[in-house]
Amino acid sequence: MTTAAQFPPYGDFEADCPARMAVDLFANSWLPVVVYLLRDGPQRHSELLAGAGGISQKMLTQTLRRMEKMTLVRRRRYAEAPPRVEYELTEAGRDLLVPIYALGAWVDRHGAAVTTAMYGEPPG
Repeated sequence: MTTAAQFPPYGDFEADCPARMAVDLFANSWLPVVVYLLRDGPQRHSELLAGAGGISQKMLTQTLRRMEKMTLVRRRRYAEAPPRVEYELTEAGRDLLVPIYALGAWVDRHGAAVTTAMYGEPPG
């Protein structure tokens, strides 16, 4: 069992606390999905749209723009006709895969119990 002693204190969660920024990254439910989709290399907008089932084109565009502004993805435009644009993770974006995989492992261990507690039955 994990205890609080294994995690050093981080400090107060003030308005400019870096931990709050980190939590904000995951508050946008599509950002971790896009990071995960880009884990194997650059992809085009249409590939990301197909891979992230349920996201609208508008939401994907907004998420990619936000990620680019945060320096998590790099947008590369090729001088071709028709124009081709690809998105790839930066070093900071690739580093986000560590907590994303950690959350996935947590869900593997505890997701069914949490779902049962909330809804009565784990998903089929």
